[in-house]
Amino acid sequence: MRLGRVVGLATLLLSWGPTQSWAQAACASASGQAYQRVLAETWDMVGQRFYDPAMDGVDWARMLERYQPLACAASTDADLGATINAMLAELGASHTGYYAPDDPAYFQLLDIFLGGDRRGRLNRLFPNGRVSYPGIGVFTRAIEGRVFVTGVWDGAPGAKAGLMVGDEILAVDGAAFAPVGSFVGKVGRETALTLRRVAGGPILLLVVTPADIEPNQAFLDALKASVRMYAQNGTKIGYLRPWSYARPQIQAAIIETLSTGPLKDVDALILDLRDGWGGAQSDYINAFIPDGPLMTLRGRDQVLRYDSFRWQRPLVVLINGGTRSGKEYLAYAIQRHKLGRLVGERSAGALLAGSGFLLSNDALLEIAVAEVWVDGARLESVGVSPDIDVPFDIRYAGGKDPQLERALDILSKRGGD
Repeated sequence: MRLGRVVGLATLLLSWGPTQSWAQAACASASGQAYQRVLAETWDMVGQRFYDPAMDGVDWARMLERYQPLACAASTDADLGATINAMLAELGASHTGYYAPDDPAYFQLLDIFLGGDRRGRLNRLFPNGRVSYPGIGVFTRAIEGRVFVTGVWDGAPGAKAGLMVGDEILAVDGAAFAPVGSFVGKVGRETALTLRRVAGGPILLLVVTPADIEPNQAFLDALKASVRMYAQNGTKIGYLRPWSYARPQIQAAIIETLSTGPLKDVDALILDLRDGWGGAQSDYINAFIPDGPLMTLRGRDQVLRYDSFRWQRPLVVLINGGTRSGKEYLAYAIQRHKLGRLVGERSAGALLAGSGFLLSNDALLEIAVAEVWVDGARLESVGVSPDIDVPFDIRYAGGKDPQLERALDILSKRGGD
């Protein structure tokens, strides 16, 4: 299988029941027994499909024995998810996790990586196979018990409301923040978001209008909305950010933006690969190899179209600990072949090929099913180091972005090393 078909979450399959019987620890409660069945189902699937038959040296049979009592003791679905993810973490592998419908990633992974005739099999969960969830278009992360915004999708409701990276979310309509639950039943309605932008500072109120987010379309829209141009020291610098790189439409939009779109005449480019989802295929690097063949087409409508495209001007790529999977492949290839400079922080070290499976309780299980090497290098658990390291503590950043600022300095020839 070509690397381009396995980078990121390559396929998503549906499974509705066990493939074998499992030993189940004694459990008195019916809910505990149900939780044990889901944990055992997960354990069985991973044991059959994980890329390493030796399970990376983990005694996988022992894991079932260890975690079944914890599943029995779980009192909520969230407890079960934490238990299963603790078991999966024993493998120390990326692209291996359990996702429930209270997590935006559940919907994003389903929509990003489920295509073709498989989409119709989701009718039981989503009308007409249309995957969506109520949200505002942000990534968040809990840091030391507080919830911070780590990414604001360009053009999404959060961005329109003025939400910034580094904002601490305190409450939504007076209740504790839940990434999906806070917005259920509120699509199209003004919603009160309370936050703190400065450490120890005043509590701010933002009014945001949640949307029914279809991830594929939302990520494509966010990419297009991210496009901007900076003019510094007489240099025109373009910027774009693919929040997900997992669909061919994303690469097509990037090429269109650079070849005939708003960034066609810039002198240099910043490609922001921080955070979000990977999924880039191996041939996407071709757009950044300057000496490849270039084919341009023009039909009866007299519109130029690029069958192939080559970026031939200076390039800086932004990376951080949220740069993962196919984005790491691109970053590594650009660095190794000296196609541009990497600025930011070491990437996630999460480059295995994964597949997804719907469990009997409708949760999504992602399993790493293949190892990946790039030019002979295994990036899993290693990551990609930037050429220029720029730390960025996002907490209470207040709109500041030192990594972007450094990239602009480099390309405007004011701060290059």
